[in-house]
Amino acid sequence: MRISIIIPTLNEADRIADVVGRAQALGDDCEVIVVDGGSDDATMSCAQAADICLQVPQGRASQQNAAVQTATGDVLLFLHADCWLEEGALQAVRLALADESIVGGCFRQAIEAAGMRFRLLEWGNALRVKTCKWAYGDQGIFIRRDIFESLGGFPDVRLMEDLLLMKRLKKVGRIALLEQRIHVSARRWQQRGVIRQTLRNWSLIILAQCGVSPNRLAGFYPHVR
Repeated sequence: MRISIIIPTLNEADRIADVVGRAQALGDDCEVIVVDGGSDDATMSCAQAADICLQVPQGRASQQNAAVQTATGDVLLFLHADCWLEEGALQAVRLALADESIVGGCFRQAIEAAGMRFRLLEWGNALRVKTCKWAYGDQGIFIRRDIFESLGGFPDVRLMEDLLLMKRLKKVGRIALLEQRIHVSARRWQQRGVIRQTLRNWSLIILAQCGVSPNRLAGFYPHVR
């Protein structure tokens, strides 16, 4: 079971080399693909150790979909550039997908910051996956390639492409929450505040549920780097 690790980037020169190195250290039977959305820093040169480096027009959904076209894996694992996976992560994915009823899943988070607020975030995000079957991109979404293609890939929207995909995915099979950890940068919460960022996230979800276009909502969710 070959796994393609797809890393979308935009101005991540300060961390992409480390993320690529950690991804490659996960095992031999995987490939690492960096797909950049037009960075104006040194991201592309810093990512050259990846198996494949692509540069396409900006948009995380379209970037990831473009990377899938060059991927050779049976399983697609989408990894944000401010996240990294622990040793054994790919073995855990393969073990989960040995159960044919499981179509995809994600990992438990380890947010890289001290304090009870962040431990509560980790707990709440895991609970969301268990109850709603909604995984976000910073939880390391993995999915069988044939299922991903049958669903048409990520919807071509500027925001919430991960959530929209998960809503479709849970209708075709079981979603696994792996005990293996994905380490996540705390930069979003540290720059905007835990409560403020969490309220922003849920407000956007509620508005999307009420029919507001994700493309319109994207204007209220600026990039944080």
